[in-house]
Amino acid sequence: MKSESKWYVLKVASGQEKTAKKYFETELERQQLENCVTRVLIPSEKVYEIRAGKKRIRERNFLPGYILICADLSDKRVLHVVKDVPNALGFLGARGWGVGKDPVPLREKEVIKILYKVDEGETATSALEKPFIVGESVKIIDGPFSGFSGSIQEIFEERKKLDVTVRIFERNTPIELNYVQVEKLM
Repeated sequence: MKSESKWYVLKVASGQEKTAKKYFETELERQQLENCVTRVLIPSEKVYEIRAGKKRIRERNFLPGYILICADLSDKRVLHVVKDVPNALGFLGARGWGVGKDPVPLREKEVIKILYKVDEGETATSALEKPFIVGESVKIIDGPFSGFSGSIQEIFEERKKLDVTVRIFERNTPIELNYVQVEKLM
């Protein structure tokens, strides 16, 4: 009788998620247990930042110190592989590695929420390229005018820049900004 896979959260040393994931996947393959573990995931999102006037995209873990594992733990060999992962601290919901300390699976709502956020991060690149509309209100999220709101006066699509008019000291002031420095106001 085969039980179905469930999602579990493995606690690992913060900053060691990729190393632990690689080791875990290698050991599963070596011991031929890939059919028991359907997915190993480090929950991350793409973050846009501007450094030295250039837009950079980097990946950031939104649950640092955790790895999600979709596995069928009825085969106890999988648990032994997990316990041997360097920097692994145990499953979330179980106290340590002791016998009888069965890991607690995530609820379906929690899994859906996390996977949605991961999928949202993967499609964020296309969201960045959405065109703006002249007259649209935007909020400045980066640079010296961060926190100010204004309206778009002109769009330079080829350069990915906007002319935004911001009200400063009771005067309308035009500012040129990159697409990543603003977000649309709803």
